Amino acid sequence: MTRRLPSRTAPRPRLNRRLALEDPRRTSDGAGGHVEAWQVLGEHWCEMRALSGRSTDRQGTTLSLQRFRITLRAAPVGSPQRPRPDQRFREEARIFRIDAVAEGDPDGRYLTCFTTEETTA
Repeated sequence: MTRRLPSRTAPRPRLNRRLALEDPRRTSDGAGGHVEAWQVLGEHWCEMRALSGRSTDRQGTTLSLQRFRITLRAAPVGSPQRPRPDQRFREEARIFRIDAVAEGDPDGRYLTCFTTEETTA
């Protein structure tokens, strides 16, 4: 009788949060400068996991910095639906700046985005 070894594959993520992927767009302000606006590229169902958090002072304001690992279905390299580090996710008023993107599993079915949420304390 052959013994079966337990599967070593990671459990599938629970994609239960809908986040909008946003891309920065620069437009002229009419005075020689520019204004940065955010354009929604689409929505993704994601799994969010809190990582580390800390507080910091910037220009006299205390900020809370919370890091998250966000997992979503993969999109091909070059696709506008594939997140990049210069973009962000939004969930209503919450904003998650994308710091890095990595393959989430060996089969390339998922992507993992490492993000930071800044809030004033």
